[in-house]
Amino acid sequence: MHLATHLLVSWAVAGAAPLGRRDRALATLAGIVPDVDAAGLLVDLVRPAAGDPHHWYLAWHHVLAHNLTTAIAAGVIVVLLARRRWLTAGLAFLLFHVHLLGDLLGSGGPAGGVWTIRYLYPLVRSLEIGWDGQWALNAWPNVAITAAAIAMTVYLGATRGHTPIEMVSQRTDRTIVAVIKRRIKR
Repeated sequence: MHLATHLLVSWAVAGAAPLGRRDRALATLAGIVPDVDAAGLLVDLVRPAAGDPHHWYLAWHHVLAHNLTTAIAAGVIVVLLARRRWLTAGLAFLLFHVHLLGDLLGSGGPAGGVWTIRYLYPLVRSLEIGWDGQWALNAWPNVAITAAAIAMTVYLGATRGHTPIEMVSQRTDRTIVAVIKRRIKR
């Protein structure tokens, strides 16, 4: 799944929970943290100029951070930073795994390639979890999930008074919420 879809799904779940702004952000971020291993894409942009023959993104995406070790580390960090520690950490752990499930279901390549996840990495390097029915990134289920998450985000903006934008700017979030509320009243 796309990073934006992971973000919106994580936000929709965290935004519906009885959490404050900080805890919503922590749970949401835990839902996208597996994709830090996609940073290899940035390395691959400069790799040819440096004469490096490796494809870091292909080699390490769904490996370095899409695993139980990272889920536990994220959970510990959330426990240390959250106000409602155990609720937020539990939600963060759940959202981390929702991310993995989304990738197992809907991260296939356009040519039918399947992304696997090494869930027990680095403890067990040889175990790969995959599904040969994985749909492509641009397949209708991913579009439908993204649309549903956008709808839930708008709903939470109208009913709870916050959107994912609150993670970066409360002022902008208030403006967006005001626009949503005005539009929905029509």
